[in-house]
Amino acid sequence: MASHRLDPIDRLILAELQADGRMTNVELARRVGISAPPCLRRVRALEEQGYIKGYHADVDARALGFEVQVFVQVGLQSQAEADLQAFEAQCRDWPLVRECHMLNGEVDFILKCVAPDLGTFQSFLTGSLTSAENVASVKTSLVIRGAKDAPGVPFDVLEERLSRSA
Repeated sequence: MASHRLDPIDRLILAELQADGRMTNVELARRVGISAPPCLRRVRALEEQGYIKGYHADVDARALGFEVQVFVQVGLQSQAEADLQAFEAQCRDWPLVRECHMLNGEVDFILKCVAPDLGTFQSFLTGSLTSAENVASVKTSLVIRGAKDAPGVPFDVLEERLSRSA
């Protein structure tokens, strides 16, 4: 999807919803400077076109007892497309894996995992991940603290880029 097909109001709607997906349509319309009915039509169109993939609560993992966060670098024995897809499917089935990204370079995948404690993560690591089919290497990095966790995209950068190309 090319962002140049979105007009400034569509981009503003996306930026506002990214910052606060719980606001009412009336409040969203007020913030972007249009009336509520066309605002709702635009939001629905953005959803149908796939620009809006969903709405989520930003849950505090530590408050819920998930004290351990780990980034895991995974190398596979085979990078054939079927093997890559099989590993991605396996990651989708593992509850502790919250994100899975295929990379270019020395490592094939990086996973973001959360667990209530180190023992639970270690059980997953040794019982599931390292023993999974096609996994050749695993390196883990325990998160000490997070300095930034911003969702979505930086709309100010997008607007600046679009203004330069106009």
